[in-house]
Amino acid sequence: MGSKAVSISRTLGAHGDEVGRLVAAELAFRYVDNEIINQAAECAGVSPEAVASNEKTQPLLTRILEAIAKAPVEPEMMVAQAEHPVNLTSAYEDLIEQVIVETAQQGDVVILAHGASVACADVDGVLRVLVTASKSTRAERVAVGQSLDEKQANKTVEESDKERERYFERIYELNRELPTHYDLVVNTDVLTPEQAAHIISSAANVS
Repeated sequence: MGSKAVSISRTLGAHGDEVGRLVAAELAFRYVDNEIINQAAECAGVSPEAVASNEKTQPLLTRILEAIAKAPVEPEMMVAQAEHPVNLTSAYEDLIEQVIVETAQQGDVVILAHGASVACADVDGVLRVLVTASKSTRAERVAVGQSLDEKQANKTVEESDKERERYFERIYELNRELPTHYDLVVNTDVLTPEQAAHIISSAANVS
């Protein structure tokens, strides 16, 4: 029967963004990430301050979903997001989680966002994926990608991983992220982004 949606979480330096776009292209699904959601919220006139006001959540949610629907769907037109959580108000973060869940429910979409797999745990037809790699491999990639020395790259990866841990604890009250939070864990130490994407796409087609 296949999955109607794929949610992808990734660690810094694991090539998760590239893998997500390739999966979307291979499945002919829309591609949505945190950057796109935030841009849609901005286009819809939704801000953390607006959510904190007395305006009801549902109209805000509807406006964001409508803005996402109008966004470009070609992977090459997407803007890569930063690979660490952004500090936002609790109410705004809750709203974004609702956006992620409803976007997944609409189907035919690849969602690349922090915690998307946890948020979509109870949504039928969603393949939940983690794209990761060893810290040494990720640090090497970060060093090349951001023109950092070995020490700086290792520190950047460590800080990103800690921010990720804090995000899961703050939003989902998870003291530890586990492989069992996902249906599929892909290690890109050896696999190329194309190979990783093909594995995920194949799993999505049979799950």
